[in-house]
Amino acid sequence: MDTKRASVYLVRMRDGKTRVLTQSDVRSLVDMGAAVAAIEKAFAAHGRGETQMPVKVYLELAEFDGDFRAMPAYFDGSAGVKWVNAHPRNPERYGIPSVLGMYILSDPKTALPLAVMDATLLTAVRTGAAAAVASKYLARGDAASVGFVGSGVQARTLLEALRVVFPAFEVVAADASEAAARGFAEECGGRVGTIAEAAACDILCTATPVRQPIVRREWIRPGTHINAMGADAHGKQELETEILLAAKVVVDDWEQACGSGEVNVPLHEGALRREQIHAALGEVVAGTRPGRESAQEITVFDSTGLAVQDVALARLVYEQARQRNAGIEVDFVG
Repeated sequence: MDTKRASVYLVRMRDGKTRVLTQSDVRSLVDMGAAVAAIEKAFAAHGRGETQMPVKVYLELAEFDGDFRAMPAYFDGSAGVKWVNAHPRNPERYGIPSVLGMYILSDPKTALPLAVMDATLLTAVRTGAAAAVASKYLARGDAASVGFVGSGVQARTLLEALRVVFPAFEVVAADASEAAARGFAEECGGRVGTIAEAAACDILCTATPVRQPIVRREWIRPGTHINAMGADAHGKQELETEILLAAKVVVDDWEQACGSGEVNVPLHEGALRREQIHAALGEVVAGTRPGRESAQEITVFDSTGLAVQDVALARLVYEQARQRNAGIEVDFVG
């Protein structure tokens, strides 16, 4: 642990209080450029085996059309856990987001809770940052267009993060809801298109909850990079299996992706073998496995969302909160 971070923990141990940060606090403290850098560092450490990340725990609630996930991790002197859900029908039923989360960041030396913060925005930001890191290593450097299949909250953080890596590109927005696609396109100066038109871009980002593939192999051109962000539970799949068979596939984590990522259904059905998956992103970022090797190859990043991403970003937010005296302090331990 560096001197600066050690001093933060020493101060925390003396004052004995926990910083509570709302979603508006987190929004005011997050800088996407810093977030992308933090997530890249976390992937590299994960690729070198320098993190602890137990398997994500699912609490299935079929009667409520949703689930909860518990995601603990330890990375570079920080420990924490995220409690987050996926209730896809929340917006239509209750007018609230489909994903809601809370994060507890703890001092690993004393176990005192350093912070409790909103993890809804935290999840969206770290997911966008992960796609940006993947695109940095797997997309063509001259990528000039990005297609989005799914034009909700996640599309916005994906766009913001990709702009950290690529200075300028055309945006094509597609969504099951034409109004959602139009709203996103108007916000970012892009245009509304079909899924096929979005898939024809240099970079394609998919962020939907579907369980039947909606992106066809015939739409994907040589040289395309795909950030497959929607499959984060067993049975979900956004891309036709033929796309994976034709691509260099990079997962965010071997165990997690094989059980719940874009590759989970083809693996379970025997249409894809584990040895056909190229690498984990951390291995690519750490330099032990190659990323893109030719302008013509199709690349796919299979993202399930990692707890090490959460703890890396939560620590960044906490350090910013201390510097700016943001949020409120509560004596939970008493």
